Amino acid sequence: MIKKQTTKQSLNKLSRLALVAATIGLSQTFTVMAAEQAPACKVPGLLVCPKPFDQTLPDPKNMLTWDQDARVIGFRNSYRLYEGDVFSPQQSKPFPLPEASVKLTDIHYSMNGVNYNLDNYLTNQSATGLLILKDGKVAYEYYGKGNTAQTLWTSRSVAKSVVSVLIGVAIKEGKIKSVDDPITTYVPELKGTAWDGVTLQQLMQHTSGVAWDENYASADSDFSHMTQCEAKPAPYDCVLNLVKSVKRKPGVKPGEVWSYNTGGAWLVGRVLENATGMTIAKYLESRVWSRFGMEQEGVWHALVKDKVDMGGHGFNASLRDWGRFGQFVMTGGNLPSGEKILPDDWVARSTHWTKAKGSVTNFAPEGQYGYQWWFNAPAPDANAEPKKTGTSNQTFWALGIFGQTIAINPAEHLVVVQWSTWKQAETPSSLYDEQALFVNAVSNALDANRVSQN
Repeated sequence: MIKKQTTKQSLNKLSRLALVAATIGLSQTFTVMAAEQAPACKVPGLLVCPKPFDQTLPDPKNMLTWDQDARVIGFRNSYRLYEGDVFSPQQSKPFPLPEASVKLTDIHYSMNGVNYNLDNYLTNQSATGLLILKDGKVAYEYYGKGNTAQTLWTSRSVAKSVVSVLIGVAIKEGKIKSVDDPITTYVPELKGTAWDGVTLQQLMQHTSGVAWDENYASADSDFSHMTQCEAKPAPYDCVLNLVKSVKRKPGVKPGEVWSYNTGGAWLVGRVLENATGMTIAKYLESRVWSRFGMEQEGVWHALVKDKVDMGGHGFNASLRDWGRFGQFVMTGGNLPSGEKILPDDWVARSTHWTKAKGSVTNFAPEGQYGYQWWFNAPAPDANAEPKKTGTSNQTFWALGIFGQTIAINPAEHLVVVQWSTWKQAETPSSLYDEQALFVNAVSNALDANRVSQN
């Protein structure tokens, strides 16, 4: 009896696929076939399981203290560790990333009197993925620790930069009037809290003046408490109560002091969701993912599925689609159709670094933070080369803890994407110096290749 039922089910499945093939075409048939396999992923809406598919996963409540082996597994399975909202390319034609005619084979840089090359960099950075696009072509591509072109890697705070871009799209569409709007216009439940009186620009620049402990090494920090909230069965209420409970810094007005704040970044996402009536994932899908031409589905960490996504982190996508997103930003928001979906000055405004107290440093004399994008350069006192290229100050960075990176230099038509599992979230700081040195060395090497070709 069981065998007959199974056979009947199989025939029914084949009949459905045949019908689909006859009515919507072969390519969409394969999508339906993939959908039949979706339950194995245990992510509703995800049609194809990314590879590798690890069976044993680390506990998400210990995310900040995973060892590096656990972090590899955890970061490429974050889409399974939490509730998630899928964003799909909707069968759009993938934006082409052709192979460069001359590949990057090696680079050279020095730190503290020691010379390094490309292999050294991959080791030093605990890199698990690296993609270099020059003129929109793949100059170098690397996968480590078993990752593949299908792996969905989690972004950590690189997601903040993605949300910032979507804010620009919403402004272009008129769904958000201005970055000068008070955030309580869009998130009225913040009235009467420490966030009352903060503008969207101040929220994105992390100059809200709201006290928030971002210490990744402390179990009692606000960020650590947020991580614990996310691992609970009802994360939204926990995160909301945490973010609403924080106080203002005594004597500090909004706009005066820069202080990195993932609680505030989550609220940037809430502004976007309330203004557009969509989750971050759905807005990303409908405006960018399906229209620019991404290749694979991604998953955004959700606090309430189909209602509230985590704006401070939680973007999970393939390496090449990270690169395509970088290409999209590098063009200033141009789609392949020629339509521009960002305000003309949005990238310039996003990378106009705030000079609020704390943002200006000896390595960033013009400020280090914009609309959730970073300025990154080797510290002036670092004994390292090449500290600069002719346009390296024009590079802007999406950065996430443990080494996640999208570096974009529009002047050089260069995008560098990195996945990593640093031993510590942000230390030693020389790892950031090394990232900047590496991108500079890549620029020099690719420019040399171009000269030699000519």
